[in-house]
Amino acid sequence: MSSTAQLLDGKALANGLQTELMQQVQVLQVHMGRPPGLAVLMVGDNPASAAYVRNKERACANVGIASFGQHFPATATQAELEQAIATLNRDDRVDGILVQLPLPDHLDAVALLNQIEPSKDADGLHPVNLGRLVRGEPGLRSCTPAGVMRLLEAYKVNLKGQQAVVIGRSILVGKPQALMLLEADATVTIAHSRTPDLGAIARTADVLVVAVGRPALITAEMVKPGAIVVDVGMNRVTDATGKARLVGDVDFASVQPIAKMITPVPGGIGPMTVAMLLQNTVLSYRER
Repeated sequence: MSSTAQLLDGKALANGLQTELMQQVQVLQVHMGRPPGLAVLMVGDNPASAAYVRNKERACANVGIASFGQHFPATATQAELEQAIATLNRDDRVDGILVQLPLPDHLDAVALLNQIEPSKDADGLHPVNLGRLVRGEPGLRSCTPAGVMRLLEAYKVNLKGQQAVVIGRSILVGKPQALMLLEADATVTIAHSRTPDLGAIARTADVLVVAVGRPALITAEMVKPGAIVVDVGMNRVTDATGKARLVGDVDFASVQPIAKMITPVPGGIGPMTVAMLLQNTVLSYRER
């Protein structure tokens, strides 16, 4: 095949969504008498997390969302963080609360996520919101898989009756992604690190979503010609000269000539995740 896959440009779509949200906020703020508020809680000094938090706060500023972020030292205790969440749950200026993962090992992330008021769960990871997704009820949706769905919709990808394969089963991406694809009438297979002959399963996919966190896991021979490939992976790799760059879970160079559409890394799903976070915050604000 001499043709090359169309790029699914998450960055351009996310910029457009931010503009729409900014216009909504300007109108709503007149009635509400305050801007929407998002609180991102970060613990420790993970450089990748710090970069993500800066991105989120910059995006908030663009849209007109007030940031109530808090940065805790790596030694912060479970009780301190639970106290911070309880205070934010009661704070009427705050519509969304998010705990930046990963957390230091001594903290219980699940217990903290469960403390967040479900209507303020900007990441869509509270059991109540995941339960609504399972039941197909409206609610706050997990940002990364929701961003994938929004991107596919923007490029008019019809999922009805398509074979979708999700590689990865995390509660952050894999499981909610599979549920959202089912909701869109795709036939869904979930594969993961323990799946024998991953290539054979991946090759059945009309739509392949990869969220494992392993560079170049998916190579050309694992992709059906004409498939739509969504790469959720974000891996920092260092080349021979010591220069670091971001790559996905898909070997982009070998897969691009075979696929019909493919997301770049960076510039694909990353910006969409942030856009969905902002959308969830504005949705909570609107509900109030």
